[in-house]
Order: sequence, then structure tokens, then C-alpha cells
Amino acid sequence: MSAASGWAEAFLEMMAAERAAAKNTLTAYGKDLAEAAGFLAGRGRDFGQASAEDIEAYFADLGLRGLSPATAARRRAAVRQFYRFVLGEGWRDDDPSRRVEAPKKGRPLPKVLSRDEVDRLIAAAGARDGGEGLRLACMVELIYASGLRISELTALPLAALARDPAYLIITGKGGKDRLAPLNLTARAAVKAWLEVRKAFLPKGDKANPWLFPSRGKAGRLTPRRFAQLLDEAAADAGIDPARVSPHVLRHAFATHLLEGGADLRVVQKLLGHADIATTQIYTHVASDRLAEVVATKHPLGRKG
Repeated sequence: MSAASGWAEAFLEMMAAERAAAKNTLTAYGKDLAEAAGFLAGRGRDFGQASAEDIEAYFADLGLRGLSPATAARRRAAVRQFYRFVLGEGWRDDDPSRRVEAPKKGRPLPKVLSRDEVDRLIAAAGARDGGEGLRLACMVELIYASGLRISELTALPLAALARDPAYLIITGKGGKDRLAPLNLTARAAVKAWLEVRKAFLPKGDKANPWLFPSRGKAGRLTPRRFAQLLDEAAADAGIDPARVSPHVLRHAFATHLLEGGADLRVVQKLLGHADIATTQIYTHVASDRLAEVVATKHPLGRKG
């Protein structure tokens, strides 16, 4: 038996004693290290003999197996932490995982709906029976017109829209306030909804403060219920429900503004993003428009 045979067990003992790692974490790391040991054994190596090339091959193999990015990243992290521990204990005088760069994790691109699809979605929402259609159309219009988060939408108080305002003051993440403008279409949708809102009030609850009340325990429509209704409207509109969610409507708001030539800083403020880097993810879908702006507005572009 090699000297490295007990290294993984010692590492897990350290994680439990010194870092108070949870049982599930220890189990996951134990499995990750056992899998890495099995891969190395297939190359005639163990943890003590593994070279940087062996670890690089193992990391590359993880990427070829079709594992989720999160699972592959966790397995790489387990090996890296393990070898830092081994180095610290003096069992090896090098760390074979150090020179191997983990693949950069790109931020997932937002799902995108075209303008035509948004129009069809709003029409399908409004086509539902009676007040339910007016309510759903109003909610879709508000998110798409103002870029509201679903939590912000369902928490809107009635008082905020009772007097047909041109904009809302939204308290977003971190308790920061921002202005959310309302276009005429959204304001018309709110007006139509308010005319039938009383029918949705919980029995005996005429003072319900929410714009979108519910007979449920919370007293207002929940994000989950809205998402379910949105799925139904998407199916009615001939759009795959997997492509539609409340957050996708917020993406559409930002994307379509940029396609129309809106300034990125303005979109950042409207979305309530603290960092403009978060907003920049939307620029990929407006690349044609941005290229056109550079070609027509930049001095060298105009000369060309």
C-alpha cells in the first residue's frame, strides 16, 4: 500500500475538524476524490505520483463527460483543495493541480423573446376569460414596460397606481429606490384591471392593500402562481413555455430597449443593477444595432 493511500481520509478529517464541513459536503468530497483516484489508477498513478499532466488529463476528462458545469467545477475544486492540504502537510513538495487553469465560467446568456412573441404573449394573456385575462395582461404589460422583477410586481401596493401615475417608485434589492416609467399601454392595462379588481378581493377584505389581491393565505397573487399563468398564456400564444418566465420578460424589456438605441447606463438604472457589468450581458442580442451605431456615428465609420 502506498503512502498516499490515507491522504484523502486525512483531508476529510481535517475538513470536518477544522472547517466544520457539513456531512453532505464531506460525502460529496469523498466521492469526488475517490473518482479522481480511480482515474489516476487507470493511468498507473496515485495521488502521490500524479503529475501536472495527469491532473490536467483528469480535468479535461470531466469536461468530456457531459457533466453539469457546477458538478465539474466542484470536482475540480475538491482536487485543488486536497492538494493544497497535501502540500501544507509536506507530503509532497509540489501541487500538481496548481498550474492547471480551470475553464472560465461564462455567465449564461439570457433567454430572449422577440417583439412579435411578446405581442402574442400579451394578446394571449388578455384573451383569457373575464377579469383573469385583464389581470394577467396587466401584469405582463407592467413587467415588459418597466422591467420589474417578479417580486417587485407582486408586491405593488394599490396606492402606487390608483391615480394613474406616469412612473412608479420601486424599492429594489438592497433597499434602493429607482424610477420605473409606465407607458400609455401599460397605464391603460392597469386602468382596465382596476375596474374589475374588486371581484378578486378575499371575502370581507375590502381594505386589501395589494394591486393584485388573492384569496390565498398571502392575500396577494404569488410569484409562483403568476409563473403558472404565464406558462398557460405562452402555450396559448404558440410559444414554448420553457422559453418564458417572469424574468424572461424583464430580459425582453432590457434587450428591446438596447435594440432601439437606448443608452446602456439608462438601462442599468431602469433595471436597478448596481454594476453595469450585469447589464452588459444584454448587449449580445443587440449586437447588430450596436454595430450599426458604430458604423454610422463614429467619425471613421462615417468617412468609410
